[in-house]
Amino acid sequence: RPALLRTQLRALLQATAGGDLKVMFPMVSEVAEFKAARKILDIEVARMTERGSQVPGRIDVGAMIEVPILAWQIDPLLKVADFVSIGSNDLLQFLFASDRGNPTMAGRYDPLSPAVLAIVGHIASRGRAAGVPVSLCGEMAGRPLEAMALVGMGLKSLSMPAASVGPVKRMLRSLDLGHFHNYLQNYLDSSSHSLRDKLRNFAQDHDIAI
Repeated sequence: RPALLRTQLRALLQATAGGDLKVMFPMVSEVAEFKAARKILDIEVARMTERGSQVPGRIDVGAMIEVPILAWQIDPLLKVADFVSIGSNDLLQFLFASDRGNPTMAGRYDPLSPAVLAIVGHIASRGRAAGVPVSLCGEMAGRPLEAMALVGMGLKSLSMPAASVGPVKRMLRSLDLGHFHNYLQNYLDSSSHSLRDKLRNFAQDHDIAI
């Protein structure tokens, strides 16, 4: 519905006139879709400029990676996006074909499975190579053990509820990241359902506050 999108983007541009604006498009399924959405934003910027309206001084445009297929288009995406964010809630339920809101499916997958961490690490490493910021948002980032695994896979920016900031910060201050990163790499090819027990044991053995 491009007309609705134009209205929404116009409102964002007007509200941020003179300041800096970051726009992140959700549920992107392919790079072409992201480029089409970004083109609509460019049209609205040009429209405001032609009318003499003030536009944001800086506009960064990013994509939320929550549709799994986009993770396999990460390199072309990073060529046209200013930043990306991994949407862990939806990405995980789509990867495992399990409704995260259904309590009967609660044990179907664990976010600390080797496959999930490998995907996160792949996106983070490609972002570093391209010089494009990569962050993660969702319930996963707000738990100290999961946050430990995420930073171990190379993420430096995590979004979480305010109540989680203190516990995660305590964990980070007690973590030797280089040592943990090397430890974690040994288990990414594992066929285990989850690395949760191994990560918890590592934290206990190294006095990491989880």
